[in-house]
Amino acid sequence: MSVHVLHRLASSSSTPQAKVNLKNDNTTDTASATSTSSPDLSSAESSENDLSSDEISEPIISIEKMKQIEKMESNPDFLWMTTEEPHRSRRMAILKAHPEVRKLMGPTLTTPPIVFLVLGIQFTAAYLLRNSHPFSWAFIATAYAIGGTANQNIFLAIHEITHNLAFKSIKANKILAIIANLAIGIPYAMAFKGYHIEHHKFLGEDGIDTDLPSKFEALILNNVAGKIFFSTFQILFYALRPGFIRSQKPTIWHAINAITIIAFDVILVKCLGWKPLIYLIMSSFFAGSLHPCAAHFIAEHYLMNGPLPTKEDSSAQEGNDDDWLIKGLAQETTSYYGWLNILCYNVGYHNEHHDFPSVPWTKLPELHKMASEFYDPLPTHKSWPYVTYKFITDPEIGMWSRAKRTSKGDKIDAKIWSQTTKAPTSDIKQEEIEEIIEDDDEIAYMSDSQDDKKSKAKSH
Repeated sequence: MSVHVLHRLASSSSTPQAKVNLKNDNTTDTASATSTSSPDLSSAESSENDLSSDEISEPIISIEKMKQIEKMESNPDFLWMTTEEPHRSRRMAILKAHPEVRKLMGPTLTTPPIVFLVLGIQFTAAYLLRNSHPFSWAFIATAYAIGGTANQNIFLAIHEITHNLAFKSIKANKILAIIANLAIGIPYAMAFKGYHIEHHKFLGEDGIDTDLPSKFEALILNNVAGKIFFSTFQILFYALRPGFIRSQKPTIWHAINAITIIAFDVILVKCLGWKPLIYLIMSSFFAGSLHPCAAHFIAEHYLMNGPLPTKEDSSAQEGNDDDWLIKGLAQETTSYYGWLNILCYNVGYHNEHHDFPSVPWTKLPELHKMASEFYDPLPTHKSWPYVTYKFITDPEIGMWSRAKRTSKGDKIDAKIWSQTTKAPTSDIKQEEIEEIIEDDDEIAYMSDSQDDKKSKAKSH
């Protein structure tokens, strides 16, 4: 893949107002072309020399940009983006059209009772299997069908709680996450919080976003056998990869999490034996393995919606001048709106979640409906299990099929989203939009230490 910097985006006044359909012509996912260079969609200011566009035939490339390009060229099969991730700009465009989205933000008390219900299911199953052999069909089938589904629900409950969407109190959210963690059998919740927040803030940034496969993984596993291995043991990849790429500094909450889970495991084994604990850990393994619900790990950010169009391809189609721009951004995150969301805290609404991480799972469908002109044109997955099948069997899709960037990337003008949809307009000011975004980040990303600092600042 050759990576190059294209001319800057033309003035927004010349952009056609026609709605762009970003969905594939067929109804199934198509192969991703990871050998296509990414568009430069910068909305940055003009150069410091203040030269007009007529005086510049080629863009001025800084030393830093050249270093980025060199790194891209040395990793030729990932899709290397020169722009920022797509969610910040689309969030601004949606808020401009629908400032009422603010009313959807904040925690929901629906989550805690579901957590305790699923914990009850898992502990009951573990108790009933205390006398069954771990390799018996009844044990394995229960661990896969009931345990795998239940613990995937627990994983995603912790994901929801990580964004502070169960309670207003950050400490209460952390305590609930640790309680939910009891069903997993291994300390998880507090480590996940740090890495997941970075996944949102630095989506696709090489060396920071630990959701991305490393070059080593891509080299070793980019074949059918390797992809089967990855899909089967992906829970281990997500657990171990961060330690090799970006280790965390332990906090008191990491210690509390570890002590709580280990103490619970010891009590469980002393009271009921090893088999209930084996059931919980086996359930966690199946939850991140070849399980229908586990397919969301691949479906969310792997590039599976067709080759990235070029400006030349789009220019050949009348009225679709912006297709190449929007499709290049739209493929980085893909949503799924099927029935499995019922079991998975609506995590399939993944574009909506990344656009507004402070909107709880119960209100993501409402967000989609409210801003449907932004979301309906985007590519979607029709089936999670089919995503896993496609990922394994399609030679054009694999570990390389991810978008990466070497840094934050060039800013994207929010107008690129609103001008290609029939979005309504409002009188909201830019300052108000920035205030809403600040509230969104505060709810979804704040830690208890930041909360304490904010409280002290207010008291002064």
